Amino acid sequence: MIRIENISKTFDNTNILDNISTYFEKGKTNLVIGESGSGKTVLMKCLSGLLSPDKGKIIFNESSFLDANYKEKMKLKKNMGIVFQSNALFDSKNIEENVMFPLIMFRKLNLKDMTELVNLALKKVNLYNVNKKMPSELSGGMKKRVAIARAIIMEPDYLFCDEPNSGLDPKNSILIDNLIQKITKEQSITTVINTHDMNSVMEIGEKIIFIHKGKKEWEGDKESIMKTDNKLINNFMFLSNFMIFLKKS
Repeated sequence: MIRIENISKTFDNTNILDNISTYFEKGKTNLVIGESGSGKTVLMKCLSGLLSPDKGKIIFNESSFLDANYKEKMKLKKNMGIVFQSNALFDSKNIEENVMFPLIMFRKLNLKDMTELVNLALKKVNLYNVNKKMPSELSGGMKKRVAIARAIIMEPDYLFCDEPNSGLDPKNSILIDNLIQKITKEQSITTVINTHDMNSVMEIGEKIIFIHKGKKEWEGDKESIMKTDNKLINNFMFLSNFMIFLKKS
């Protein structure tokens, strides 16, 4: 579990995150939703250690991340997997080399053992016979699955996904959603997903946090979100569904 208490972050005298407190449950798909610029990505960067909040606490299983020393923070970061919005694959490396990269950085294993782990990770995301292909040879959905394979190859306890459905068609979006949820359940990971896709919310939203202009305005699950009388989140859902309709038409 991850718990955050009164997290705030300011850039150029603008409050990007304003006193946010919540928790993210182990073995569940925890979604952070909101419009572009609402603060979702900044929150995820604070959780993953890419940014430090100006104030507040981040607790990983009762251990304070912000109060930890360098060695403790590095140990915790090795236990995190991150799926970036852009996938962040190395264009000059083949798929096997891309997925293997965290092992090369953080594990002392021989090539045979690393290759076996790569194949296992690719199998978990339903990719076969792609080891020697280059990223440019894969579809957008396949690239996203490669990014997920790389994120889980170290068997992390925490998985952070920033807009994992960005740029994907509805069919591949659902595939990625279900894949992330399946891995979360099977490996009992604390997964946090940033999204503005209402299809994702209704498909896998077991715990949902709604952020508006840096403030937490609502939290619940996919059942309760349909019953809320919160005007901000209702407006967000209407606009999101309207954009989905435009894409399909």
